[in-house]
Amino acid sequence: MTSIYAFILALHSTWRWIVLIIIIVSLLRFSYQKKKRLPFTPTDNFLKKAVIIAFYMQALMGIILYILSPITQYFLTHFKTAVHLRQIRFFGMEHSSMMILAAIFLLIGSLKSKNADTDDRRFKILLIWFGLALLIVLSSIPWEFSPLTSRPSFRSF
Repeated sequence: MTSIYAFILALHSTWRWIVLIIIIVSLLRFSYQKKKRLPFTPTDNFLKKAVIIAFYMQALMGIILYILSPITQYFLTHFKTAVHLRQIRFFGMEHSSMMILAAIFLLIGSLKSKNADTDDRRFKILLIWFGLALLIVLSSIPWEFSPLTSRPSFRSF
């Protein structure tokens, strides 16, 4: 394993926790603001942007890993065989596809919320799209406890 690959893998593994925290904090904040019928503030806008930036940074690391990973290289060069191997297929196709879908959902939610005619509607849009993205992300992380594809929760640098 090359040192740059190992470093980005460790960073990607660690950064996921930051992404999850930011998404969850934003959803809690948006839910509270909506429930209390409070206005959409610069803090809410900052959180919305922070989610997008943090997630897209994670996605960029994921793209680099996809290019460098021996697992995905095997998947791409031995597709007919690899597609039947659970862990190889997960990293070669499932994880990346689902994370791209989550990125699209976050972008749709962010863009649609800009055009909302009321703050209540803006919060609703963000809660739906960011919530769906969070569910996709949670279902597509190779959790340490997963019986299907398990990876450590933290990797050392």
